[in-house]
Amino acid sequence: AFSHPPYFLLTGIPGLEEEQFWIAFPFCIMYAIAVLGNITLLLIIKAEPSLHEPMYLFLAMLSFTDLVLSTSMLPKMLGIFWLGSGEIGFLSCLAQLFFIHTFSSVESGMLMAMALDRYIAICCPLRHSSILSVPVVVALESLVLVRGVLLVSPFCFLLHRMPFCQHHIISHSYCEHMAVVKLACGDTRVNVIYGLFVAFIVTGSDMIVISVSYTVILRVVMRLSSTEARLKAFSTCTSHVCVILAFYVPGLFTFLTHRFGQSIPPHIHIMMANLYLLVPPMLNPIVYGVRTKKLWERVVVLFQRK
Repeated sequence: AFSHPPYFLLTGIPGLEEEQFWIAFPFCIMYAIAVLGNITLLLIIKAEPSLHEPMYLFLAMLSFTDLVLSTSMLPKMLGIFWLGSGEIGFLSCLAQLFFIHTFSSVESGMLMAMALDRYIAICCPLRHSSILSVPVVVALESLVLVRGVLLVSPFCFLLHRMPFCQHHIISHSYCEHMAVVKLACGDTRVNVIYGLFVAFIVTGSDMIVISVSYTVILRVVMRLSSTEARLKAFSTCTSHVCVILAFYVPGLFTFLTHRFGQSIPPHIHIMMANLYLLVPPMLNPIVYGVRTKKLWERVVVLFQRK
């Protein structure tokens, strides 16, 4: 029989317990922008047949992912910061862990798919619609989702089989895999090694594809004869690169800190981990919505009707 604590206690941001009440306000605003922005994007893309093409279908999947990601952690976090209700049942904690890690992996996969889309659009513009047809896009999105579910599920099974001692306080604002592993009593080497394996498989492969795509895109863009065409291509790519950096930089920071960053103050680590799940969902609809002319036109039309 495995001994599970009936619940864990999430502490929020260790070291900033006094300030948490106020920190929750900007977090809440970011969440509101994320929810509003992503739902708007999804509704516009669904309602507008001319937007049923690869770029926007990937964007719709990214918006859906952002909604799941931010919602799986923020309402509970506000409960901790405002109401001091840090208790989370053992199975609820595993469920939260599953959604956060699965959809982080999906987010990474969608950024990779969008980089591929840009690569094909810029490097083989005439064959773009035949290479990335709607069935291909749907298959790609399904693969990314299945990859996330298959790779993250073992985290939950492994943790479910671990014995936990008396200590059940998680020094984090949500159930993060390594934060929960640290509370287990048994031998956690399998969990740690498997966690590293998943991180390298997902982040590693996606970042390689993204880097190669953008390197090739840059080389093609530099060869364009007209400055205007070059600037246009650059502006599209810079907005994508900003989104990619906003997702990967805090993500890698959090991941590495858990394993090697004993000297980094816990509150900095946890703040970064929280922002990692809030900044991309807030930024994506703004960057893609405002930078994408077709979408922006639809938004304007939508608001003029009211």
